Amino acid sequence: MPLALLALAVGAFGIGTTEFVIMGLLPEIAADYGVSIPTAGLLVTGYALGVVLGAPLLTVLGTKVGRKRMLMLLMGLFVVGNVLSAAAPSFGTMLAGRVVASLAHGAFFGIGSVVAAELVAPDKKAGAIATMFTGLTVANIVGVPLGTYIGQAVGWRTTFVIVAALGLVGMAGIAKLVPEQARPEGAHLRRELTAFRNPQVLLAMAMTVLGFGGVFAAITYIAPMMTHVAGYSEGAVTWLLVLFGIGMFLGNLLGGRFADRRLMPLLYTTLGGLALVLALFTLTAHNKVLAAITVVLVGALGFATVPPLQKRVLDQAHGAPTLASAVNIGAFNLGNALAAWLGGMVITAGLGYTAPNWVGALLAAAALVLALWSAALERRTTEAPTAVTAPSPAAVPAHH
Repeated sequence: MPLALLALAVGAFGIGTTEFVIMGLLPEIAADYGVSIPTAGLLVTGYALGVVLGAPLLTVLGTKVGRKRMLMLLMGLFVVGNVLSAAAPSFGTMLAGRVVASLAHGAFFGIGSVVAAELVAPDKKAGAIATMFTGLTVANIVGVPLGTYIGQAVGWRTTFVIVAALGLVGMAGIAKLVPEQARPEGAHLRRELTAFRNPQVLLAMAMTVLGFGGVFAAITYIAPMMTHVAGYSEGAVTWLLVLFGIGMFLGNLLGGRFADRRLMPLLYTTLGGLALVLALFTLTAHNKVLAAITVVLVGALGFATVPPLQKRVLDQAHGAPTLASAVNIGAFNLGNALAAWLGGMVITAGLGYTAPNWVGALLAAAALVLALWSAALERRTTEAPTAVTAPSPAAVPAHH
């Protein structure tokens, strides 16, 4: 494994910690600023929307500089956002700090995915992308519980100072270990935008929004669901999030291993399994043991879709992968924001704390339908070669 992947994983660990730790610290932050928990929840929504906006915006700016330098600049922006969050005198400033940190998120994973894929042989690309994303999944096993614990024991501002320091470590690692990669010839906006004319790229992104949205519909409301329905104590929620993180870690490894060989069958299995498990979660949530097992499965099936979906976008965005890759990271977060909002709506409508699981199941099922449609379209274009644009020599052959 190239050491450069480790540097990318450290950056991913810092970003993953700052994204998810907020869920564990919302009560403390809300109390500190004297705002309600739903208002403090804007720190989650604001971050997700910042990723959606920042991904294409900063990636387009990034086509002007080399990828290595851009990754370092993004880590710098991430550090500034977390320092601002740690020092924020008011809730508005805290929200601004979250948005600044989130702007770096999509472009870092988007450009990082392309860099990771170029560090290894063609048949190991999805595995390399998965290695970088391991940082994000380990953040949920180690970073988030630890950050929540430190935040509750010493104060939430300390957590953000530590995360900013992690960003500096990631930045130093990228400076030292990531090789300079030649800027792709003609890497300008018009060329990058051509990728979005390919319906397969748009279908893969729609699968990302719906599939990952299914996961977040359930997980955003895990605390009230586990305490009110399953009967867990509030302190146990941290450990349930660790289980979710372990599921994510295992799913990401499996996704990375099989996406290079059997990409579409893997997507059918994971999206179908996710829809089924989320539907069953409405029943298993009433039993402590079954609820815990279901949380692991939701994390595993949800994150097993990440390497294949990211690779699917890279495969289909022939010769213009950077912007498409970053926008797909934005799509994950658009799914998060949309699903959290839909889950909140069904709870507000009085359907109970398990109702978001049904929302999640429907979203995952819709993603499966899109995956089948995408494969059918691909078969049709393969049978009619005249309708297919010749891929550039640099393009990766799509796996069927």
